[in-house]
Amino acid sequence: MASTVYGVARRPASCSGCGVNLDAFRPQPELTGPNVILRQLDGSHLDDVLKTVRDPEVRRLTGTHARFTEPLLARWLESRPEQDGRADWAVTHREDGRFLGDLALNDIDADNESAAFRIALAPGAVGRGYGTEATRLVLEFAFETVGLHRVSLEVYDFNSRARRAYEKCGFVAEGVLRDALCWEGKRHHAVVMSVLAPQWRLR
Repeated sequence: MASTVYGVARRPASCSGCGVNLDAFRPQPELTGPNVILRQLDGSHLDDVLKTVRDPEVRRLTGTHARFTEPLLARWLESRPEQDGRADWAVTHREDGRFLGDLALNDIDADNESAAFRIALAPGAVGRGYGTEATRLVLEFAFETVGLHRVSLEVYDFNSRARRAYEKCGFVAEGVLRDALCWEGKRHHAVVMSVLAPQWRLR
């Protein structure tokens, strides 16, 4: 256990603490890979995002119970470029620009140099390697540009395809949230996964 002064934990000597560069989020950079380009998610993606969040399989894989109206979703998308301390990207095809999904690096904890990650691929974009490539681009940004130490996510136990993709990117399972999702009368666990910067750099 870390030593404390008046109940406040001291940082271990190996923890830089203030090394997180939150300025890296604004302006939000485009991230380019061999097959995908991550662009700022905004109101121009309304039609594509609306189709994605209304797709039954996408809703199941992400455990999304909420129903999004077009005006509500439009306001949310339009607000994405104004958000500080997080990044929301549209995953687009490098050659033709078509929408492949969206992802986010959020819940930034600068003191602990950590963040959460989520991704939702559009119908038809699953199983083609786009998600894995996009995830690797975000991890490179998170660790090399922002200076984070840990990135975590949750994936439901029935989504084995996503879990394999995360493992390819360096994520390891570290725990289980039991019965975290109730979907169509059946309960499912959520697997907590994370990747640490030192391990990621060794890949």
